[in-house]
Amino acid sequence: MLTPSRLALARRRRGLSAGGLARAVGMSAGSVGDYERGRRQPDARRTAVLAEALGFPVGFLEAPDEDELPAEAVAFRAAGRVPAVRRDAAVAAGRLAIGVNRWLERTFSVPAPDVPTLEHPDPETAAEMVRARWGLGAGVAPNMVHLLEAHGVRVFSLPVDCAEVDAFSFRHAGTPYVFLNPTTSAERGRFDAAHELGHLVLHANSRPADAEKQANAFAGAFLMPRAGVLASVPRGPVTGQVLDHRAHWRVSALALTYRLRDLGLLSAEQYGVVCAELSRRGFRVAEPDGITAREGSLLLAKVFRALRERGTTPQQVARELLLDGAELDSLLFGLVVTVLPGARRTSTPQGRLSLVR
Repeated sequence: MLTPSRLALARRRRGLSAGGLARAVGMSAGSVGDYERGRRQPDARRTAVLAEALGFPVGFLEAPDEDELPAEAVAFRAAGRVPAVRRDAAVAAGRLAIGVNRWLERTFSVPAPDVPTLEHPDPETAAEMVRARWGLGAGVAPNMVHLLEAHGVRVFSLPVDCAEVDAFSFRHAGTPYVFLNPTTSAERGRFDAAHELGHLVLHANSRPADAEKQANAFAGAFLMPRAGVLASVPRGPVTGQVLDHRAHWRVSALALTYRLRDLGLLSAEQYGVVCAELSRRGFRVAEPDGITAREGSLLLAKVFRALRERGTTPQQVARELLLDGAELDSLLFGLVVTVLPGARRTSTPQGRLSLVR
């Protein structure tokens, strides 16, 4: 028996309107609307046609309701530039990830959430408070995906068909989630992770008009702490020195330049000169000679290594989750593959992960 909300979830995940789905399967828009509202039930043949068109197993459409995720609960970084249908597809991906996380927590012991909500301090102070809570001192932030995972944040990949959303985050049932765009540079990926952490810390209960600006300020302060930068970067650095220090702090050249201006290490005139030089060298569209590999997931690497050791394949996991392999891959793309072969060691303390069944 088809679950109405599951049909709507699958349709939105595919970025389709009810009319678009109706045209794709040769049914009337009224029939699709009736199925989604529970007014009528399709027969088995029609359910199979809908499932095939949407790329989900029939079992997915007949499973119990999946948890709702209100659109206002999601912090979209580029909401104003993204069509509603793409935002709906991203929210649908988030709901699928909740199901993946439910399986993860049912199967393994994973780190408990440890992300404070700090709505009153300014972003700079909030970033310093989180760094202190997590024992990071004033040095370079380690692998940001590992760091978030170690503190109970579930990090997933933003499906490529939703890439224009850029990145987003939300909390659900007390668990923080972050979705990262796998197509950006490694430096941008680190900044996005810190930016979404800023939303989780600063905007748990309200979303001010300048929320994106606040999250950017939090990310800059978290990745380039005031004390560490002031102690290591000379006043008035030239472009070559900025590039040397961006490698140390593992951030983009422009992000470091903005931070140096905010910390008073670059005057307005010096800031303009460095930005112009970086633009001339192409740093506004890429990160030449930057970090070569994006940061991946240690948690998911451990999960799939443990599954492999007991003979469970990713395809079997997908079937248990009532997803096809491509859908599961889209939530993990760029997070596991970059870690499994020759993963770089990190000094970040990791929570214990062990099989519970």
